[in-house]
Amino acid sequence: MVAQAKKRELKEAQKRRKQLEDRCKLEESIGTAAQTWNQEILPNWNTTCTSRRARDLWWQGIPPSVRGRVWSLAVGNELNITQELYNICLARAKEKWNAAPPPPAPEPNSEGNADSSDRESSLEQIKLDISRTFPHLCIFQQGGPYHDVLHSILGAYTCYRPDVGYVQGMSFIAAVLVLNLDTADAFIAFANLLNKPCQMAFFRVDHSLMLTYFSAFEVFFEENLPKLFAHFKKNNLTPDIYLIDWIFTLYSKSLPLDLACRVWDVFCRDGEEFLFRTAVGLLRLFQDVLTCMDFIHMAQFLTRLPELVPAEQLFHHIAAVHMSSRNRKWVQVLQALQKEPERGSPVLKR
Repeated sequence: MVAQAKKRELKEAQKRRKQLEDRCKLEESIGTAAQTWNQEILPNWNTTCTSRRARDLWWQGIPPSVRGRVWSLAVGNELNITQELYNICLARAKEKWNAAPPPPAPEPNSEGNADSSDRESSLEQIKLDISRTFPHLCIFQQGGPYHDVLHSILGAYTCYRPDVGYVQGMSFIAAVLVLNLDTADAFIAFANLLNKPCQMAFFRVDHSLMLTYFSAFEVFFEENLPKLFAHFKKNNLTPDIYLIDWIFTLYSKSLPLDLACRVWDVFCRDGEEFLFRTAVGLLRLFQDVLTCMDFIHMAQFLTRLPELVPAEQLFHHIAAVHMSSRNRKWVQVLQALQKEPERGSPVLKR
């Protein structure tokens, strides 16, 4: 018994030593990468951001110390938003908060869009959703250090884009930006991110365009995972059931936060295509489990992914996804589908 106890103790000591060595190696690699970003890539962004070395570092995950700067540069500011504009929008939002509570927002009209005044009344919905944003972190809840910052960015956005207003899911995107950027820069990145075609289609609930994105996704799903695709078809599991939340929150609600940030790293590099490549990668990672499930269990599994998703394994599967179908890339497939007559499809709900 004594010998067995000593043996177990020795194994545990070796395990702890290995974990410490791995942690030291990781910290060293992060430090080296941060130095490369700071000294070589960021000072010469326009000429180095597309280099092979930069792209490789991007794939490995951007060091937290430079992540915000890289995201800001990669997302850009096509909208030419300034800090002054943010302050104006925030002041308008505060006026509305201080005014009498607005009446409940009416139902959207037949096109699925409420008018501007209705959209701005979504300021009230923000208050409800902030406390639901990363509740385990306890930093966005009432009294937390980032509650007011998140509230301000979301409120300012509803006044900047009253035609879009606040939509559930936005709080997670804004929260990830708040954790990595100063307030004004987070707002600028937030507004520009949501202005991208894919995000705008989803947040404005453009049914036709959303269905086009789903159809494009299915092209690459079937190309990469034909057996799982057939299993989904047999069980009538359509992309809208699981893909909407993934895209709405850019995976920040569905994946562990550190892994979601790594997905964001490459999304900022590759654009919307990477969101759908990640979706196929997730299905590839869990295909053995999913093929043994029926409709209900698949839907439950995909809408509530395991809390522990191994980062390296996921990125290994994402790397194995081929985003080419019959010699057509993502953009070509999407454009071809957009030219097709409107297709029948399940009703999208949000």
